[in-house]
Amino acid sequence: MKHYEDLFAHKSLPDISLQPDYIFTDLAQFQHPEMLNCVERLLDNHIKEGRGNNICIRTFEGNWTYKELFEKSNQIAHVLIDDLGLKSGNRVLIRSANNPMMVACWYAVLKAGGIVVATMPLLRSKELTTIIDCAEISHAFCDSELADEMQLVKSDFLIKTCYYGHSNLEELMASKPKTFTNYHSKSDSIALIGFTSGTTGLPKMTSHYHKDILNICEAFPNYSLQPQINDIFTGSPPLGFTFGLGGLVLFPMYFGASTFLIEKPTPDHLLQAIQDHKITICFTAPTAWRIITTKVKEFDISSLRKCVSAGETLPIKVWQDWYDATGLKIIDGIGSTEILHIFISSNEENMKPGATGVAITGYEAKIIDNQGNEAPVNEPGRLAVRGITGCKYLNRIDKQKEYVENGWNITGDIFKKDEEGYLWFVARGDDMIISSGYNIGAVEVESVLLTHEDILECAVVGTPDEERGMLVCAHIVLKNHSMATDAMKNRIQHWFKEVAAPYKYPRVIHFTEVLPKTETGKIQRFKLK
Repeated sequence: MKHYEDLFAHKSLPDISLQPDYIFTDLAQFQHPEMLNCVERLLDNHIKEGRGNNICIRTFEGNWTYKELFEKSNQIAHVLIDDLGLKSGNRVLIRSANNPMMVACWYAVLKAGGIVVATMPLLRSKELTTIIDCAEISHAFCDSELADEMQLVKSDFLIKTCYYGHSNLEELMASKPKTFTNYHSKSDSIALIGFTSGTTGLPKMTSHYHKDILNICEAFPNYSLQPQINDIFTGSPPLGFTFGLGGLVLFPMYFGASTFLIEKPTPDHLLQAIQDHKITICFTAPTAWRIITTKVKEFDISSLRKCVSAGETLPIKVWQDWYDATGLKIIDGIGSTEILHIFISSNEENMKPGATGVAITGYEAKIIDNQGNEAPVNEPGRLAVRGITGCKYLNRIDKQKEYVENGWNITGDIFKKDEEGYLWFVARGDDMIISSGYNIGAVEVESVLLTHEDILECAVVGTPDEERGMLVCAHIVLKNHSMATDAMKNRIQHWFKEVAAPYKYPRVIHFTEVLPKTETGKIQRFKLK
């Protein structure tokens, strides 16, 4: 790959021999020309085909048309090149809540030939610095509402940070042309880098091509949603999650529909948006579906036709309670940052309540044992997937070899397959804690806790919880055990939320004098679980 000026990302790709097998790419909908910038299909074509005045992004404050998004993205692309000195292949971080300017920046980076690294607004400066150093990020866009933590970032790689929200980005945009010639990227040029949950220590960077972005738009939406141009999408996942990026930006705009973005998507705000703005498709996590079920009778949600759940397994009780209250069937799905979006799901014709579903068009899945042999029917085993997208970790050959086995992506989830071929979630196969749709690595929580001046040792596990799926539970050895009080628990929790993303904090703390360990000193987590 010699197309970009900055080749850091492409040189960091795993060798093709370590990448998964790509299948179903011979289907017409998954074939692409050699030169491809995905923005042209997602945004620019709507202007060329006369849909510029159609509403594209809706918010509680107002709407943007496709033309407005197109023109603002073009102006920002000019800013990136003319004022910020972006070179093709540079990585650009975006720090923002879900709002129209974040989407405009996202498209602008790709138009200008950059690589997008979208992050969640809850991340703190330490976590942002780790991401910037790991991906050697040179430029950043940040909503001025989130400036405080961004200004604490110290990295030799970061050259320029540009703030928006009545700030310097808008001033720079004002004098720029509203047209722009998109960078001539290739279909296998890296378009985005998504960080998995571990953002302390050495996190994993997943990379996806321009063609990958268009491929997922042909897969899950057509299989499960059948989008129409008059559909209005909404949901709660941040655009920094690929789940949110697909559901709230890529899918609606691929089909010329519109999206309703909510910066603080509480259950009440979600229901209010569905009622007042006639939302038809909603993406959120099982925890939120459970909560809005208790409130749904207070709102008119008659416009809603498709409900999508992902991020953690969907309990059958949540599915049934929602169906009983609304007559709507929640479409469950499993995806991953490594594979970009949902690859196992269902639609209204093939849904089995409680099952995650089957491999959707573009993917195939099987359940294997530890030797790689296919597991018998109804026997739990490791989930293996392959298809039109797959894992491409940057600079992590060790993790690439763990995730990709004999051409298959091994997701780390334990599933079983029934007699009819439906896949049922059993458990996570590692120490990942999935709480309210957030993936939280036990090790990353531990690494934060160990920086506290009063903590000697700690081990973190997930504990089951009816409301959130799992809770982060920390077993802590204090340097002075006499300080093991409820007040100390509160102090540690408050401190944690100051130094790391609040959703990662340990909601349960147990003080102990010793952690169970093997003879070699390894903590026996299974005993804590």
